[in-house]
Amino acid sequence: MPYTVPTGQAGAAAPATLRRELQSRLDFLADAHRVPGAQLFVDTGAETHSLHTGVADAVTRAPLTPDTAVPLGSLTKPYTAALVLLLADDGDLDLDEPVAEHLPELRGLPGVRVRHLLSHTGGLPTGPDSDTASATGGARYLASLCTADQALFPPGTDFSYSNAGYVAAGRLVEAVTGMPWHEAVRALLLEPLGTVPAFLGDTAAARPLAAGHTVNTATGQVRPVRQNLAPLEAPAGALLAGAADLAALGHALTGRSDALPPAVAKEMRRGERAARPGALADGWGLGVALYRRGGRVWYGHDGNAQGTSCHLRAEPGSGAVVAFTGNAGAGTALWRDLAADLERLTGLRVPATAAPATDRGRPVGLPPACRGTYRNGGTPYRVTEGLDGAPALSVDGDLPLPLVCYADLSYDLVDPATGRREPGGRFHRDPVSGRVERIQVSGRTARRTDDG
Repeated sequence: MPYTVPTGQAGAAAPATLRRELQSRLDFLADAHRVPGAQLFVDTGAETHSLHTGVADAVTRAPLTPDTAVPLGSLTKPYTAALVLLLADDGDLDLDEPVAEHLPELRGLPGVRVRHLLSHTGGLPTGPDSDTASATGGARYLASLCTADQALFPPGTDFSYSNAGYVAAGRLVEAVTGMPWHEAVRALLLEPLGTVPAFLGDTAAARPLAAGHTVNTATGQVRPVRQNLAPLEAPAGALLAGAADLAALGHALTGRSDALPPAVAKEMRRGERAARPGALADGWGLGVALYRRGGRVWYGHDGNAQGTSCHLRAEPGSGAVVAFTGNAGAGTALWRDLAADLERLTGLRVPATAAPATDRGRPVGLPPACRGTYRNGGTPYRVTEGLDGAPALSVDGDLPLPLVCYADLSYDLVDPATGRREPGGRFHRDPVSGRVERIQVSGRTARRTDDG
């Protein structure tokens, strides 16, 4: 719904009043969360506001402006997905054809279709860390991951967030267009959107760039951090942009921009039946997440690079679009606070997270069938029950996090420092054997191996 003029205020003053209140909250929250700089773009469907605060780099003190580009992390993925859909709209590929018809390195998984890559329903592992990926080429990287013995589930039957899937989508763009991914996204999407291109690794950027930052919790010191994305992972996370640029993509997703044909925008928004992303969102389309609030569906994506937090939401019915960038990891908490403020200030129920879980009843003990070791690629997930009977989850050897389990096999993770519960994911029971075969952790699925 559009912004409602507060009682007693003249209509002409309402936009200025809203802008002042939004700016005040952005300034206050950036300081409270120790985020050096942030951008916010709000289109209520009736009026727009572009706001910014702070600095792009805590060392140089260069100001963060509306033109500053922030590392988007995974918010690059909707751009790559839009590229693939534009090619499909032109008849250059079919969303339901096997990816292996274009990429021989995926011949080990002949059932994976193009749409599976974009909706994270292909059963592909997440992929190795960026340092490992830097040592391999794109084809060798995918050939080593996309094998039957590493598949997490049959294609099109479940959801597991996968950077490797978007590496494959980027290589698909290159195979079809004959252009490097950077050139294709620049020519076919960024320029039509009016976005000045910026990529990780640019040596002569055409616009000011922001650094990501980390905060030393002991000293409170804020310092810049280095981006370390491997070049072959560019289609999954190499873009930099500002909040206004993200809003341009959001407007295209609503069908209100010439940059994307309405049919392409509609196809991106259509939820895939098998895409059950758990704690990440309420559903998933082709490149965008679905968030349900108050009878409406918002579309968008979140992105975290090294020391940045970026978010996009768009609601086609009203035309509302909200975009945020923050150049510190604490920007995620800032974004959640802002989303709550936006409902109070504008009436927009902007979903920062998936909808709260319905009543799952009282917690239960960890079912014995859930204990064991699961794997996603080279990452082990171990579910154990300590001597005190408390269940816990350890990912890749990290310190175990306490689990709170429910009868429907969903679970929360507990922050040991605060005791706060956050939705963690769910266990999957095989409908035939009854054996718990998989665990989903924050959108990533791991398959039982029990190999220790």
